[in-house]
Amino acid sequence: AMSGGVDSAVAATLVHRAAGDNLTCVFVDHGLLRKYEADEVMSVFKDGLGMNLIKADASEAFLSKLKGVTEPEKKRKIIGEEFIRTFEKISKQIGAVDFLVQGTIYPDVIESGKGKSAVIKSHHNVGGLPSVVDFKEIVEPLRDLFKDEVRKVGLELGLPRKIVMRQPFPGPGLAIRIMGEVTPEKLETLRDSDYILRDEIAKAGLDEQIWQYFTVVTNSPTVGVMGDFRTYENVIAVRAITSVDAMTADWARIPYDVLEKISTRIVNEVKHANRVVYDITSKPPATIEWE
Repeated sequence: AMSGGVDSAVAATLVHRAAGDNLTCVFVDHGLLRKYEADEVMSVFKDGLGMNLIKADASEAFLSKLKGVTEPEKKRKIIGEEFIRTFEKISKQIGAVDFLVQGTIYPDVIESGKGKSAVIKSHHNVGGLPSVVDFKEIVEPLRDLFKDEVRKVGLELGLPRKIVMRQPFPGPGLAIRIMGEVTPEKLETLRDSDYILRDEIAKAGLDEQIWQYFTVVTNSPTVGVMGDFRTYENVIAVRAITSVDAMTADWARIPYDVLEKISTRIVNEVKHANRVVYDITSKPPATIEWE
C-alpha cells in the first residue's frame, strides 16, 4: 500500500529488499491528495526508484462514500474501509496475494487506542480498518518505530533525502483538513491554499526546519470585503508545527513577513477564501491534524 509518504516508502523498500519482484506496490488515488501529488508519486517511485507500482484511480468511489458525512471519526472509518476494499479488488486482478504491507508507525497505533491507550482518532491503517479483510496477514514492519526513526531507516536504506524528508501526510488525506462535508469546491480551495503555503515555506528556506505544515478549510465562513463588495467566504487556517516523533509538538514560529506573504497570496489567489488565521496550539492539548 503506497501513499507516497515517508512511512509507506520505507516499508515498501524494506519489503522489496526481502521479497524482490514478489512485491507489487499499489498507489490509490482517492481524490484527496494535494495539488500535483499523484503525478509526483508516480514520478518518484515508479520512474525514479524503479518500483513495480500500480496506480488505482478510486476518487469517485471515495468521494461518493464521503458525501454528506461531517463527523471526523466517521470520515476516517469510511476511508479506512474503502482503502482495504480497493486493495482487495486490485489483488484479485494481480493474482494470488496473501499479504498486505502497510507503513503503520507507532504514533498511529497509540492514537487509534490499541493497547492501553484511549482512542484519540482512528488512523485509516489501524483503527479505521474493517474487522474482516481478504488477506492472510497485514505486514507492518515499522509498527514499533517513531517518525524520526523511520527517517533514519530510510536514509540507511539509501532512499533519496527528498523522499525521506517529505512532509508527513495523513492517509485520509485532505478529507480531515476540511471541516464538515468534503465537497469538490472545498477540495479545490484546500489544494490551492496548501500549495501556496508550501511554496512560500520553501522560498523562505524553512521546509526542513518545520516538521509539518498545511492549511485547513474551516466550516466557519466570515464576512469580508473585496473591492467595493461584501464577501462571505471560508476561513483558512494555517497549521505549522515542530516535532521529533509526532507524539508531542509545538507550533512553529514562522517569521511575520513570511506569514504576511502566505496570507496575502491565499486571500488574493484562492477562490472562496477571505480570511487566514494561524493556529498557535501545541500538542497536547491539540492534535496535529484538526480532525
